[in-house]
Amino acid sequence: MKILILGASQGTGAWAVQAALARGHEVTAFARSPQKLAIEHAKLHKLVGDFHDRASVAAAVSGHDAVIITASATKLATFKDEPHYFSKGTAFAIAAMQACGVKRLVVLSANGTGESRKMLPWLAQTIMIDWLLKIPFADHAVQEQLVRDSGLEWVIARPGRLTDGPARGKYRANSKLEPVPNSISRADVGGFLVTAAETDTWLRQAVQLGG
Repeated sequence: MKILILGASQGTGAWAVQAALARGHEVTAFARSPQKLAIEHAKLHKLVGDFHDRASVAAAVSGHDAVIITASATKLATFKDEPHYFSKGTAFAIAAMQACGVKRLVVLSANGTGESRKMLPWLAQTIMIDWLLKIPFADHAVQEQLVRDSGLEWVIARPGRLTDGPARGKYRANSKLEPVPNSISRADVGGFLVTAAETDTWLRQAVQLGG
């Protein structure tokens, strides 16, 4: 497959790049500073682009079989200036995919978004979703609805707290509203995102991830 990863220079996006290359896919790593991605590979193309620029996203999408969105702000303060950080870029990606006929879309959201909120402890709902991370969680909800309404072959990934370290491969993935462990490594999430792009296992489902 030819996979475009939006937001690929670090974090979960970088792990998704690594997982996709390990499975033999051709990967385009799209980011404002893709040179930060410490990976070199014959099947990797690093592309400078802006997730919040319609033309930049549109130019990147054509020719791919799947798009994975992992773009996020590195500082919480960014969301005060860009409260639609997730939904704005995702809307551009969806429009480009619809125009180019690219069907498979995998989006990184967060456990606690939408109907999954009720699975979190009351304290987490109150302090995290309603206070500290109110703006990004609200925009994740908008982002998810755009994805659901897109008509594409979508998968929404909702990990819990992201941790560092290598992939363990023993995480839980559940599309039912049932509790999963409250943390998961970025490496395991990156692997799941690639699996969601490759297979129909989680097609048109929002999947809670933990472990």
